Amino acid sequence: MGLLPGARGVWYENGEEAAKHQQAMDLAPFGEHVAMAVSPLASGRLNPPDIALIYATPAQMILFINGLQWTGYKKLEWGCVGESACADSWGRALATGEPSLSIPCFAERRYGGVMEDELLMAIPPGFLPKVIEGLDRLSRNGLRYPIPQYGINNDVRAGMSVSYG
Repeated sequence: MGLLPGARGVWYENGEEAAKHQQAMDLAPFGEHVAMAVSPLASGRLNPPDIALIYATPAQMILFINGLQWTGYKKLEWGCVGESACADSWGRALATGEPSLSIPCFAERRYGGVMEDELLMAIPPGFLPKVIEGLDRLSRNGLRYPIPQYGINNDVRAGMSVSYG
C-alpha cells in the first residue's frame, strides 16, 4: 500500500503508523465511482448528488442531528481518523449510506477555508427532508438556533421543564 506524500514523519512517527492511518480510512467502494464533482446543492447541477457536505458550528450541528433523530430515532456513532478526517467523513457516508460527522482536519481548515468553530456532516441527501421536518418540529417546540443561554445567575427550572418535560 502506498502512502500519501508527507504522511511519513509529518503526521505519524513512521511508515508503520502512517499505514495504520491509511488502513483506518473509510472509503467509497472501489470501482463504484470514476470521478468526483463538487457543486452547491442549491445549483441543482448534480441531480441527485451522492452526498451533501454540511458545515456548521457545534450548536447548529447538534440541532441538525436532533432534527435527524426527531423520527425514526437511532443512535449515531462516528470515529475519528485524525488528519484526513475530511475525506474519511464523505468516504464513510458513501460506503455506508449513513450520515458521518467529522472534526475537520488541519488541511481542510488551512487550505479549504473551514473555520475553527465548524464541524462537517457528510450525509446522503435522502436524509435532508427528514432533517428539515425534524428541525421544523423542534422549532415549534421552542428549540431553535441560536440557542439562548440562561446564564449562571438564573433559575433554570422554568426552561428545563419546557425543554425536558
